[in-house]
Order: sequence, then C-alpha cells, then structure tokens
Amino acid sequence: MHSWSDTLRFAFQPVVNLRTGAVTALEVLARPETGDVLAEARRDPELDGRLAVLAFCAAARKETLLPLHLNVFAATLADLGGLAPLYDVVRGAGRMPWEVTLDVVPPCTHVPHRALLDAVGALREQGFRISADGIGDGDVPLRLLTDLSPDLVKLDASLLARPAAVRAMRTLCEQLGALVAVEGVETELQCAAALSAGAQLAQGELFAPPARIPAADVYVPPRSPGALTQPRPGPPVREFVRPAAVLPVTASAGQVRALLTGSPEVSGVLLVDQAGVPVRSVHRSRFLLSMSGRYGHALYADRPAHRLGDAPRAVGVDATAWEVLDVVAVGGSDRTSDDVAVVDRRGRCVGVVRLADLVRALAETRVEEAAGLNPLTRLPGSDAITGEVDRRIAEGRAFALSWLDIDHFKQVNDGAGFAAGDELIRSVGRALQEAAAGHARVGHIGGDDFLVLAEEEVLEPLAASVLDAHWSAGGRPVTLSLSTVVCRPGSVFDHRQAAAHLAPVKKAAKALSGTSWVLARAGLPGQEIRRGHGAEPARAGCATAGPLG
Repeated sequence: MHSWSDTLRFAFQPVVNLRTGAVTALEVLARPETGDVLAEARRDPELDGRLAVLAFCAAARKETLLPLHLNVFAATLADLGGLAPLYDVVRGAGRMPWEVTLDVVPPCTHVPHRALLDAVGALREQGFRISADGIGDGDVPLRLLTDLSPDLVKLDASLLARPAAVRAMRTLCEQLGALVAVEGVETELQCAAALSAGAQLAQGELFAPPARIPAADVYVPPRSPGALTQPRPGPPVREFVRPAAVLPVTASAGQVRALLTGSPEVSGVLLVDQAGVPVRSVHRSRFLLSMSGRYGHALYADRPAHRLGDAPRAVGVDATAWEVLDVVAVGGSDRTSDDVAVVDRRGRCVGVVRLADLVRALAETRVEEAAGLNPLTRLPGSDAITGEVDRRIAEGRAFALSWLDIDHFKQVNDGAGFAAGDELIRSVGRALQEAAAGHARVGHIGGDDFLVLAEEEVLEPLAASVLDAHWSAGGRPVTLSLSTVVCRPGSVFDHRQAAAHLAPVKKAAKALSGTSWVLARAGLPGQEIRRGHGAEPARAGCATAGPLG
C-alpha cells in the first residue's frame, strides 16, 4: 500500500549572501506530487514534525555540506514542545544541530506563545538555530518576534515596496543580534532594494529557483554604486559568514583529504569537539602539500588530522570586520589566508569568514565614505549625519542636533579674501572634530555650515571648546552662531522633521549679537538663549517659529 510519503519530493533553494554573492544555506521545500500534505501538516503537528525529518533526510542523501533551513509551523512546536526525532536524525547523520536553522512558519496569532517560546528554548539548548519566517506577510506579532529573539528574520518581498519598514526591521534585528533575509526576490530591482534597505541575505527565483538537485551556481546581479548600503563603521562579521566545512576532532587525515578533494570550493576544515567548539583548523593548501609530499599519504592518512592542523582563529558572532583583521594580524604571515571561525556565545562554530570578503567590503566602505567627504574639510556631508539621525529615531534614542555657522561669512570673504575664508572654515572644522572626538559626529554640509550630532550631556563642553575660541580671518574678528534642537524619543519621526525644528532656532541665534548659542526642545514651546548679546541664564521668552513646510 502506498503512503503519502511515496509521492513526496523535496526541492532545494539557495539562501544567498548579498554582500559576498556566496550561497550560505539551502532551504528544503516539500513538493508533494499528489494531495495537499502541507495543508494537512498545518493541522497535524505529528505530520509536520515528520515532514521536517524527511526534509533533512532528503538533504542528507544529496551529501551537501551546506547548512540547511527546514520549515516547521509555529503550532507544531508549541504542541510538541520541540522536535526530538529531528535531533536524533541530525546527529545520526553526522551533522551538527547548529548547521540546521528551523524556519518558524505562521500562523502565530492563536498559538500559545508561552508554549512556543519554551519549545524554541529547548531547540536552542540542543543547538538548532531559529528563523522567524513570513514577516510582513504572516501574522507574527511584534512582541512575539522580540521574545523569540531569532537568529534570522525572513521578510516577504512585498515589504520592499515599503523600504522604511525594511530599514526599521533591520534596526530591530541589529538590537536582537539577528540577520535580515528577503524571500521571493524575482527581479534585479528587488535585489537592489533589499541591499539598499540593509538586508544581508536573500532567496528567490532571481538567484536560483527551487530544484531537485541543489544549485551549484547562483546568479547575483552586479552591485552598482547606487545599490550600496550606507557606510557604517565596523560592519558586523555576521554579514560575511560562510558555511564552515566541519569534521569531528577525531577525524583522520584521510577523511579530511577526501572532503577537500571532493569539494574544491572548501578552503579549509574546522575540527570540532562534541559540543561544536573549534579545536583545530586545517588549511587546504598546507594540508594537501603535506599529504602530497614523499611518503606523506603513507605517514598521515590513517593518523588524526589534528596533527596537521593549527590552533583555530575565532571571533564572536557580534564582532566587527575590524576585529577580524586584528585577529588575522596576530601570528605568522603564512596564516593570513586561513578562514576565521565565527562562534556563538557558547563557543560553537556557526561558520567562517574569509579575509578577501572583509577586505573587499571595507574597501567599498572607504570608497563610499571618501566620495561623501567635503573636499575642503574632509568631513562627511549631510547624508552621513541625517542617516545616523534616522537610525537613532528608529532605535528610540534621544539626541541633540546642532547647526553651526560663521556669522557674516560673505563679508569675511569680501574683506579678507576667499583663501582666508577657506582657511577659517578648515580651522572651525578641525576644532569641531577635536571637540567631538569620541563624543559626537560632525558633518560639513557646505559653505560655512556644519552639523553636529551628539548626546545632550556633551553639548556644554563641546560648545565651550569651539565658541570660547577667538576666531579671526585676515586680522578681522569673527563670531559663530550655534543652534541646537534636543529630540526626545517620539518627538520627531525623521531627520527632515528634526531639521524643520532646527531652522527657526538658527534664525533666532543669527539675530543675536556676537557669538551665540540658542537651544530648543522638539515638541516644547520656547527657546533657551545660552550665549549671545543680552543672554540670560534662564529660559528666554523667544517664541519658536513653526516648522518649515
């Protein structure tokens, strides 16, 4: 008698790293030839759990070394309290649980959240990684999403039409320590939108359709300058993680050789203990050189491979690209091409990063940063500051945005000459940089205008350092005007609104004699004159003009 499993087939779809173009994992998708077993699995937790086991077995038969994504309904996890049979099958196949990511699939609204969270906690204890699937198209409550604290959040491609929502989800994921993936990417425009909105991973027909045989190659559109994400200092290493080739520390040199010769794309093998913690690192070229030498195979083939390995280089999953470079810089130059293991909070290997990927990304970041620098002061332009303002708003953080300019600058240029005027701008820029070092961000938005983004508590010393200096050009004294708007969480919704609040404060500061500083608070009436002719120590009675249209 035939059962439903006789007509069930599985397809594999790559998950692609948008930065490196590499395949980071395979999602295993059930493809029943008859009937609707997926609809039945939604109603039957035991059946759904069985499907997850069959999906893993189908991948194991393909002998793929890539990490796997398996789908399981949220209700299944809540009802079963975990997936014990899956853990047994994974270990029985010689794979590690942290090589498997469970995509928790909606619906979630009527699922007992406490039971779901307990089941996810049990799966994490076993080593499985967790992904929240169907965000944007499913019914995953935001509270549940944060409580799940997934390793990966998969967004529906329909959200790409709302880039602000994707960017907000990226900010939330940064707080949760999760990556962002976009599912269902079908066009190059969608790929560019996913990249510019901050997604690190993607999958869809554009890269490779689901297929019975795992795709060896995927199509990734070339990245144009306009598609690059906003540069951020110290990109997180999790954006560059590749799958690791892992063998137990007891593996023989012959087993390592078989893996390397059968997988030319593998640059090295990590030997891990029973908990998945890297113990030794075997570099492809050095290992094969040892094995190919005279008597090499006879000497080493049946001996433990760890004798031909080195101490592993490892970084935490929360490290930045610069921290990886620091790790690579330690030790002999012969190991600069070694993969660096990326480990979770328990020291278990979750993948590797390659130096070439990091150098390429950091070089792109530097090029983008240089393109945005003002040629006179070498300070970033307004985009860098306004982008950071929007990130702080999305994170619910308070901030102070200040606008500083030189009073009557046209008269300075007319009286002292443009060269003296340029030198004055450079001097003010240097003073701002020195005062803000480690405490604030400074941007030169053109002419004699500067933006400063800081915490409110650093305003006073920063302002004093710049405003108390004696400025001159061509022997003529010069004064400065500083205007500040302090924005509490919820008081503004984007950088444009913050700038609109700042404009009337600048007007008030320019109306005062001498070096001046006027401060206002978004959403509150009045302005405080902190410096300027006739300034009073208390809040002055200046009326705040309405925001600009």
